[in-house]
Amino acid sequence: MIRENLKKVEENISMACERSGRDRGEVTLIAVSKTKPVEDLMEAYNAGIRVFGENKVQELCDKMEKMPDDIHWHMIGHLQKNKVKYIAGKVDLIHGVDNEELAAEINKRAEKAGVVQDILIEVNIAGEDTKFGIAPEKAVDFYVNISKLPYVNVRGLMCIAPNVDEPEKKQTTFCKFT
Repeated sequence: MIRENLKKVEENISMACERSGRDRGEVTLIAVSKTKPVEDLMEAYNAGIRVFGENKVQELCDKMEKMPDDIHWHMIGHLQKNKVKYIAGKVDLIHGVDNEELAAEINKRAEKAGVVQDILIEVNIAGEDTKFGIAPEKAVDFYVNISKLPYVNVRGLMCIAPNVDEPEKKQTTFCKFT
């Protein structure tokens, strides 16, 4: 079942790349494996998936120990400062950095691990109080401040869209932000 689903997802990605004039090699599929058992992850791995995303540090660490070493792990959930020590230098990308204290802790732990940690700045473009992320108007200043940290590498933005049924409304929100 997972193999068949991945095939459909891959077809959708390829078609979207073709429509937008992008090279398929520029797009990374992240298999969000939160709450899924290791057996399901291994099925996806055997189907060719090498990038997995987890939203809880403990679950991420447990799965890292049980899965093959060539997997690229992403921390995709909200990250608490006190949990950074468990993942700094062990994940390829931290998706949700939205405050300077968290960025400073990542910097400190990455230095200790002897790495430069890649991160994404989380921006709440939906403007919803129930979501994490910095306000769009604060994104540039936030970037300027944390880009000075020597063990943190800002790779881009992770934007939180509004929770709406119609995809067009999400697209409009992204267009306003850019």
